[in-house]
Formats: sequence, C-alpha cells, structure tokens
Amino acid sequence: MTTDDLDADDLDVETFATPGQQRRFATAMERIAAARAPGSLVRVYVSAAPRMADNPKWASWLAKIAEELPAGVEVLHYRSVFNDARPYEWDSFVEQLDGLVIVGKQKRAGSRVNLLGPVARLELRSLIAQKPVLLYEHNLGLIPVIDCRSQVLRPEGTPRLKIIAPKRWKRNSATLRSALAALAPSSTLAEETHDHLARPFAPPAS
Repeated sequence: MTTDDLDADDLDVETFATPGQQRRFATAMERIAAARAPGSLVRVYVSAAPRMADNPKWASWLAKIAEELPAGVEVLHYRSVFNDARPYEWDSFVEQLDGLVIVGKQKRAGSRVNLLGPVARLELRSLIAQKPVLLYEHNLGLIPVIDCRSQVLRPEGTPRLKIIAPKRWKRNSATLRSALAALAPSSTLAEETHDHLARPFAPPAS
C-alpha cells in the first residue's frame, strides 16, 4: 500500500509511531540531554531545497522554527554555512550538528504531505538514528519525524522521500517535548525543566 492509497481513517491519528517506538525515542532523547556538557553550544541545521530558501516567506519560516526551538539554540541553514570559500561537504559538517529540521515541499497548500528531494533525504538519513530530527510542517509547526509516516519515491531512479504528518498531531506531544529537551542548551533553566521535558512518560512525582 502506498500513501496515496490511505483513506481518511488511516491519517486520522495523533502519531504514526507505536507506543513502544515513542518510549524508546524518549529514552534516547533523555540520554542526549543528560550527556550535554554545561555551556556547550547546540546547533540545529534547517534542511531545505534552494527554491524554498528563495521563497519570500523563508525568513519568516526560519524565525518560526527558531521560536519553537529551545532558547539559545544556534539555527543554521545552507546559506549561513556554505559558500565559495566553504563548499557543501555534508559528511564532515554533520558531525558538528546536534539536530536537524527538515522543511519539505507541501504537495499542495494545506496538505500534510511533504516531499523531500534526494539531498534532504540523505541529510535526514545521516542523523535520524542519532540526533533529534524534526519536520517543520507549515500548519502544525515542529513534529518529530518518528511521529510521521514516510515513503521512499524513486522517480527516474532518484530516491526521494514523502513524509506525511499525522492529522491530529498535538503540539504538547511527549515525543516533541523529549526532542526539545534533547536540544536545550545545558543551563539552569534546562536543568529545572529536564524532568518535565525529557521524561514525559514518567508518572508525576508523589
């Protein structure tokens, strides 16, 4: 079955992840948050196709992404990092990153289907099992990719990726809180909110 074959009921969910996947994700994010050294810089790269960066709304999208990320996170993107003096070399650059935000092309206005080109797909694959990876959905904000449904597309042999956001996504989801905790710079505030954000599945203290 492809995503085009899904009916409304298949998409009418808060997440496509199973409870077990969500718990494992939260545990991994907790380890990342706990391992962060005090005062260390947190860098998140926003991956988007060149035509997205040429969009008049690009600056607004970056501002919204930065607003949804924890305070103090350094937000990077292609044009802020790479130039003639520093050509694109992802394999060496990715080691400097703490997280990734993907901005895909919406299938149509208001659609929850986001299309990623081959470069964005490879960037996502390089970090998905190691660091927080989030989709920026224009109508819903940041969504952990684990909560989305994905499908590899191969037009003319070039692998691309389709990512579908869940219809009933909630911004206070446990997975998003876990991912944001893993991206919070180590500070007094981060320490105070660590238990609330990084352990969203834990029962409240008695």
